[in-house]
Amino acid sequence: MENAVTLKKTKSRILAIDILRGITIAGMIMVNNPGSWGAIYAPLEHASWFGLTPTDLVFPFFMFIMGISTYISMRKYNFSYSHATLVKIVKRTIVIFLIGLGIAWFSRFCYGLARADEALPLGERILNAANSFSTLRILGVMPRLALCYCAAAIVAISVRHKFIPWIIASIFVVYAGLLLAFNGLEFSLDNIVYVVDHAVIGDAHLYRDTVTNVTDSVAQGSPYSLALSETRTLPIDPEGLLSTLPSIAHVLIGFCCGYFVVTLKDNRERMEKLLVIGTILMAAGWLLSYGMPLSKKLWTPTFAMLTCGMAASLLAILILVIDVKGFKKWTRFFEAFGVNPLFMYVLGGVLGILFNTVPLLGHTIHVWLYDETLVPLVSDRTFASLLYALIFIGINWSIGYVLYKKKIYIKI
Repeated sequence: MENAVTLKKTKSRILAIDILRGITIAGMIMVNNPGSWGAIYAPLEHASWFGLTPTDLVFPFFMFIMGISTYISMRKYNFSYSHATLVKIVKRTIVIFLIGLGIAWFSRFCYGLARADEALPLGERILNAANSFSTLRILGVMPRLALCYCAAAIVAISVRHKFIPWIIASIFVVYAGLLLAFNGLEFSLDNIVYVVDHAVIGDAHLYRDTVTNVTDSVAQGSPYSLALSETRTLPIDPEGLLSTLPSIAHVLIGFCCGYFVVTLKDNRERMEKLLVIGTILMAAGWLLSYGMPLSKKLWTPTFAMLTCGMAASLLAILILVIDVKGFKKWTRFFEAFGVNPLFMYVLGGVLGILFNTVPLLGHTIHVWLYDETLVPLVSDRTFASLLYALIFIGINWSIGYVLYKKKIYIKI
């Protein structure tokens, strides 16, 4: 991956991996772009603090697949450390991180320009909108992907692979200990996750999360229930620095599964191994959740284990359906997302910003399509919100499909 963006003809790829990756990218785009955040079907919402919804699966599934992809990419270098390999890893990390920052800045710029006082000169409006660095969110999905990729790739070329499961277990134990010892399960400013981000990054550069009725997310009487009677908003970033540690372990689990996907040549063997691993991880995550609740926003070890187990099991099912049984016709839609995953995610982010800020017929594109077109058409705001998200996915897919038909990968 010599450059920030390169175009290559497609090579031999493992189709089931592309499809699972494509499903997660399509899912991420859909849940990030509803017609209205106030009208969403329950499965398409994130859990408030503790718990798990279908929406909470898309990001961890993608990170699991990124672990498998890291195994495949580092295999080209024979998992051997060299200065040149390290430079490539660092360059790619920086590019992905900067793209994440660029999207965050572009969002601030477009929204700032759209809301600017029209009485001001155009140049001043542009300058004011562009000058958002003092409050720019530094972390986020792309920065987390960059940091986790970097850590996993460096481990892959510098550590004997038989020790990686011990690294994963150690990260989980240390992180769980920090959460339990330093208020890590509380939605408060005493939370160790917030304390670290506040000290290193500062509140101005953190996402402000909103939590409502946390007690509904866990069993009554649980020691981790938070006595919240109203909605609270705090600068606790769901992609914070400390919670990136278990995310690195999450990617390393995918890396370990990548070993079996690549080295086992029989699809039934691959499927059986992934099902065994997936079952063990799901059982461990579920059982341990009685002491360490499932939480995407904290990326608790139980959340990582359960979602990795689910991802491994789903990949096994896809291998059975696609590669063993040969049912491939339905995969075309998701393959267009899966062969260019990071590009498609960035495309979805950029188009989402533009739809919410670019004017059309006296409204923004978003308002025109959702409020002025879909809501009157179906007379149900929640169903219209889902239709908007599906249409938005279709627009993104149409662009990805052109690249797919031309057999072009856009590598970051």
